[in-house]
Amino acid sequence: MSSALARIGEVPGAFPSWPTTSAASLHIRRAVLDRFPYVIAFEVRAEHLLVLAIAHAKRRPLYWLSRAL
Repeated sequence: MSSALARIGEVPGAFPSWPTTSAASLHIRRAVLDRFPYVIAFEVRAEHLLVLAIAHAKRRPLYWLSRAL
């Protein structure tokens, strides 16, 4: 997971927007982890990156979305 966080820190724009949030005013991106069915949901802010969740890709979809508001 630390390598995924390092990649996010280096090139956050290389990760796709979350499909269900791209039309909204929220611009949440996701990084799919290689080994497990987990994703990292994050926002690119002016001066930093905000990790919203490290979530299972299939269970309880978007339970973390309220953290972005």
